[in-house]
Amino acid sequence: MREATVLDRKRLLFVVTEDWYFVSHRLPIARAALAAGYEVFVATRLGEKADAIVREGFMPIGLKRMRRSGRNPFRELASIAELVTLYRTYRPSIVHHVAMKPVLYGSIAARLAGVAAIVNNVAGLGFVFSSKAVYAQTLRRLIVPLLRYALRQRQALTIVQNREDARVLADDIGVAPEKIRLVKGSGVDLAQFSEMRRESSPPIVLLASRMIKEKGVEDFVRAAAHLRKKNAAARFVLAGAPDPENPHSIPEAVLRQYHEDGLVEWWGHRDNIPEIIREVAIVCLPTTYGEGIPKTLIEAAAGECPIVTYDVPGCREIVTDGVNGMLVPAGDVGWLAEAIAQLLADPEQRRRMGAQGRKLVQAEFSQEIVVAQTLAIYSELLAQ
Repeated sequence: MREATVLDRKRLLFVVTEDWYFVSHRLPIARAALAAGYEVFVATRLGEKADAIVREGFMPIGLKRMRRSGRNPFRELASIAELVTLYRTYRPSIVHHVAMKPVLYGSIAARLAGVAAIVNNVAGLGFVFSSKAVYAQTLRRLIVPLLRYALRQRQALTIVQNREDARVLADDIGVAPEKIRLVKGSGVDLAQFSEMRRESSPPIVLLASRMIKEKGVEDFVRAAAHLRKKNAAARFVLAGAPDPENPHSIPEAVLRQYHEDGLVEWWGHRDNIPEIIREVAIVCLPTTYGEGIPKTLIEAAAGECPIVTYDVPGCREIVTDGVNGMLVPAGDVGWLAEAIAQLLADPEQRRRMGAQGRKLVQAEFSQEIVVAQTLAIYSELLAQ
C-alpha cells in the first residue's frame, strides 16, 4: 500500500470572523482534525492571534472584507465575492462556517464555488432572534430567507448547541431535522479545572464575558448594588473587555466608573479563567443574548462553581435549577439578587451544586465529547 501524499490529504477550511474567537472556541477541534490527517486552514480577520494559529500548524488566511458589524451592502457583497475566490483557490474538501455571518455568506459562496461538503455551525441565533427591538425584527425578516437558502443545501449539515435553536431551525426556517446535529457547546478541557477549589474570602461573584449589554452586565451591576445596600459580604467582579465591533458594547469609561464608584470590580480581559474560577464562589451570567451555550457557564460547571443565570435558551442547557445552579426569569434583577444572596449564605449548597455541575460537564460537555462529535460530522459529510 502506498503512503498518503499531500495531495491525498483532506483539506478543512474554517471560516470565522475573528482570530481570537477561533482560538478560544474552535482550537481543540482544529487540533484533532490536524492529528486525524486533515490539512487545516483558518480564514479569519487576522490580529493578535495570528501567530498562535501558525504555531499550531494551521494555515491562516486573512479575510479583508468581512466584519461582524458590517452593514454597508457593497462591502457585504464584497465579502461574499472574497469567499468565492478563496474557496476556488484553496478547494477545501470541507468548509466549516462558524457563527451567523460566515454561515450566511459562506453558504452562498460555497454554492457558487461548488464546495462539496459544508458544516454550518450556528453558535446561537443571537440578538436578531432573541430581541423584540424593531431593528432586530426587521433584520430577522431579511435573514430568515437567507438562512433557508444557506441551511437547506443538500451537501450541508448544521450544528446547533441547544435544543431550542434546533426547534427554531426546523419549525421556523424549514431545515429538515435529519440535517441538524446537536453538539453541546465548544467543549472544555477538564484537566484545566482539576485542581482543588480555594474560595477567596470574602466570596467572589464573577461575571466573565465580553462587556456588552446583552451579556447582562448592567443587570449584574444593579444586582450588586442591591446586595451592597443590604451589606452583603462579597466582592462583585466583571472580567472581560469591551467589544468595539459590537454596537451594544459598554464603554470602558462606564466600566471604570462602576469600579471607581465601588459597585463592582472591573478586572478587564483575563486569560487565566480556570485559575480565577477556582477562587470564585458563584459565576453569574444574566445574559439575554440568544447564545448557543455560554462557554463561561460550562467552564464554571467544570470548575465546580455554582451558577446563577437567566432562564433562556442555551443557559438552561447547562443549568438545572436547584441542582447545579439557579435559573432566574430573564430581566428580573430583584430575583437575580435574591438567588445570589441565597447561595452566598449557604457554602454547603454551593459545594453540592458545584459537584453536580462537574458531573454534568463530564457526561455531556467535555472537550473530548465535542471533538469526537464534530469529527464524526466531517466524516459523515465526506462519505456522501
